[in-house]
Amino acid sequence: MKTKAAIFGASGYTGQELIRILSGHPQVELAAVTSRRYAGVKVSDVFPSLAGLTFLTYTDASPREIAGICDVVFLALPHGVSMEIAPVFLEAGKKVIDLSADYRLRDPATYEEWYAKHSSAGLFGQAVYGLPELYRDAVKTSSLIANPGCYPTSIILGLAPALKNKLLDVSTIIADSASGVSGAGRDPAVGSLFCEADGGFKAYKVGKHRHTPEIEQELNKLAGEKFFISFTPHLLPVKRGILSTMYASLRKEATQADLHALYASFYAGEKFIRICSAGTFPNLSSVCGSNYCDIGLTVDPRTRRVIIISAIDNLVKGAAGQAVQNMNLVCALPEDSGLGAPPLYP
Repeated sequence: MKTKAAIFGASGYTGQELIRILSGHPQVELAAVTSRRYAGVKVSDVFPSLAGLTFLTYTDASPREIAGICDVVFLALPHGVSMEIAPVFLEAGKKVIDLSADYRLRDPATYEEWYAKHSSAGLFGQAVYGLPELYRDAVKTSSLIANPGCYPTSIILGLAPALKNKLLDVSTIIADSASGVSGAGRDPAVGSLFCEADGGFKAYKVGKHRHTPEIEQELNKLAGEKFFISFTPHLLPVKRGILSTMYASLRKEATQADLHALYASFYAGEKFIRICSAGTFPNLSSVCGSNYCDIGLTVDPRTRRVIIISAIDNLVKGAAGQAVQNMNLVCALPEDSGLGAPPLYP
């Protein structure tokens, strides 16, 4: 019998990507997709790319109605909305994978500092941060998964082995990340219009991006000490992808070969982490459309700095693909099920 899944809030790019992936999942039946804006409209009319893959129609059903027809639900909702919906599904005994930031932070006060007042902060202790490469066992036994943000996924996976092995001077960590315009969502916004983005490359929310506390939370846990990082996001004039470049000074001597061996060992057996060979580095064109995270490494002997570059598709490993990876774990399905599609190239 197939696992029945539903997507609550499925009219954005992340919702569309979830529909695309789940429509080809061999062990899952997509039972319902909701949208207030498109209630009564066929999914294929909103997203013609999905014609023939799904025959579902958007519904404006309540959380209780959706809970009655699914085993697991994806919440592809804005920050501040999921917290009102998640408790209903949990009380009904359903598995919840939340793609908003509502349960990613472990400290309610930090959430309220960067976002808004939280209405179900009591669930923070139940939520597991859904980065399978670091929290696989906890994900398997949880009913509430906080799917990581796209920027945090690229940065945390890039820095995890080095931090876990005390290789870096944490006070020197800098992360520069560049994202495609789909990260801004599907609702019209001047900054992501074609004429505004094409031919440009700019930083935004400098020193105040909401993903900062999420990144620091996980990096602090890996390093076993509290510190801050300098994180600057940039907007790339492409549709998909995130390229993150991390810089840090070495705490102890390490060569290029040492660094590569460390990362190869740390991620040994991981289906979706690919370590680039020495002298080569990730390219967005090699990961788009896939659930892969590619990581390239070097040591600059002149400055004694490590430079780590990671690339993901912000809509797949940075959102929908990772959510399906988490669903597979909580539903005891093969972790890579439904996620075997290779990257789109060219």
